[in-house]
Amino acid sequence: MLRLLSPLARRHTLFPLTTRHLHATASKAPVPSGLTLDNERLRRAVFYVPLSDTRKIQKSYTSPADCIMYDLEDGVSLNRKDQARSNLQAALADNPHVGRSEMGVRINAVGSGLEHRDLDAALSSARLQVVLVPKVERAEDVHVVAERIGSRDIKIIAGIETALGVLNVREIAQAPLVDALLFAAEDYCADTGIIRTASRRELYYARASVATTAHALRLQAIDMVTMDFRSMETLREESQEGAEMGFTGKQVIHPAQVDTVQEMFAPPREVVERAARIVRGYEVNYAVGRGAFDLDGKAIDMPVVKWAFRVLRRAELAGISIPVITD
Repeated sequence: MLRLLSPLARRHTLFPLTTRHLHATASKAPVPSGLTLDNERLRRAVFYVPLSDTRKIQKSYTSPADCIMYDLEDGVSLNRKDQARSNLQAALADNPHVGRSEMGVRINAVGSGLEHRDLDAALSSARLQVVLVPKVERAEDVHVVAERIGSRDIKIIAGIETALGVLNVREIAQAPLVDALLFAAEDYCADTGIIRTASRRELYYARASVATTAHALRLQAIDMVTMDFRSMETLREESQEGAEMGFTGKQVIHPAQVDTVQEMFAPPREVVERAARIVRGYEVNYAVGRGAFDLDGKAIDMPVVKWAFRVLRRAELAGISIPVITD
């Protein structure tokens, strides 16, 4: 039997997906070994806000994006960098959604000659949670930023935007404080001379490399920007493709893109329902000492169970109603 709870009712009825279990059951089945869910957070939409534009900064205060990324790099012309840095403190201090949305800053690339002034401005804020380092080509680029962050609880998103970055992505992903990898298509095409097409097949290798490496090292993977921001059809198509490739979120350059991206990178209802049934099957079979089990004529083993736990945790964080399976 399947019953859907509203998010409000669910808060009072279900345990969170932590290192305990999903539901209160007689089996007390533990979360599978090696699976960590406590520190999960969503970065479905990483929304760039240029710090040289006070109107856009003000509008960012009402954005529902999982991650607000205040931009000192490509969104700011060279002659407005100082002004943008001076706006950063107020932008972070005045945003009323700290705690709901992650607060981040995209600095200029290491080696640009601008990165240390960017970090001076960014690290002076107690509200900063993540630094996006663009055009990372070597792990050493991340080390420069990590050393400036020190012991503070601030994560790093490493931008993979060149051919050399793709070749070195494994080492970059293992650098200190890296919490996510991000792929930037336009810079990658500029670096390689690749001709962009509507099919995006010319980007498949680079995107797959970033997504696969991220998951191998238990990081998030952030997909490319949809540059045609007026086309919701293109945005949906790219978002679905990115989610199918294993990306956990997507970069956003226009407020109108945020809701669609966050919807597309949340688990669909039918996937959540199946994940809930798998977890319930795991709990029931754990109670009788059985590992693999059958569900709808398909074998379910531990990798599938772990997938199901992750799906339900992402659904919970996204506020999606989780089915309660009863015997």
